[in-house]
Amino acid sequence: MTRIYNCSVASEFTAGMRLARSAIGRGALVVIPTDTVYGIAADAFSPEAVQKLLDVKGRDRQSPPPVLISGLPALDGLAAEIPQPARDLAAAFWPGGLTLILKAQPSLAWDLGETRGTVALRVPSNQVALDLLSETGPLAVSSANRTGMPSAIDAVGAEEMLGNSVSVYLDGGVAGLEYDAIGDRPGDTSSTIIDASRFDTNGGKLHIVRNGVISREEVEAVIGDALAALIEPTDAADAADAADATDATDATDATDATDATDAADAADAADSTDATDAAVTADAAASTDATDPADGSVAADSSARG
Repeated sequence: MTRIYNCSVASEFTAGMRLARSAIGRGALVVIPTDTVYGIAADAFSPEAVQKLLDVKGRDRQSPPPVLISGLPALDGLAAEIPQPARDLAAAFWPGGLTLILKAQPSLAWDLGETRGTVALRVPSNQVALDLLSETGPLAVSSANRTGMPSAIDAVGAEEMLGNSVSVYLDGGVAGLEYDAIGDRPGDTSSTIIDASRFDTNGGKLHIVRNGVISREEVEAVIGDALAALIEPTDAADAADAADATDATDATDATDATDATDAADAADAADSTDATDAAVTADAAASTDATDPADGSVAADSSARG
């Protein structure tokens, strides 16, 4: 029978972490807290485990999970051709509610789904998640919920939706309390997802592909005009009209970056309604979303596409 381990109790934390490490090692799923939402975590380097995560979520390979990592040193091992503005954002907001979509290192032996050569990465600001990541390495993390249901913000809510499909639940308290809910939807504490994967071909600009707990103003304060201009509603309509005139290949190209994340997650393990990761990618854009779980996502709120 699946058990929830209260990580605020030393004995349960020790037992839960040991069982979580074991579960990840054998390709099973674990629910973990992140700073945004809770996320479902799987070994990012096990295609079977990642597929199990997608199956439990009710998603297909077109919605790859974000990847959560334990710190900045892992960034260059997983991502390639990282533009300086993306590095500046990582330095400013990691650990925290930011998921970055980047080009993946081509030598990596993993299969997160149809990422088109990108990965959504996030470092969560939650000690339980960081402790597990430090022992397991990168985790694919998507928001702890089934598709169409709100992302869980506590372990009990996650268990009610996912039940015995998850081997271990780590309870780190209510997620998302340290952030203002300023995402795209009411009450949304998912990670902000920024696409840096096409920096060279997009005129040296990074694009916000999901608004989350890191505001546009905070991002601009770090990278200035390297952030693409906000498209006003009338401009968006004009852009849509122009897109209608393009061929199918152009339309596919325009979605490549968001395909790298579970746009409904998060990095964060994920997003808070799971209607949209990142990715993380990718943590890890959804859990975002742990996740951003991580989330994303992630895993982004995840995420970890949370």
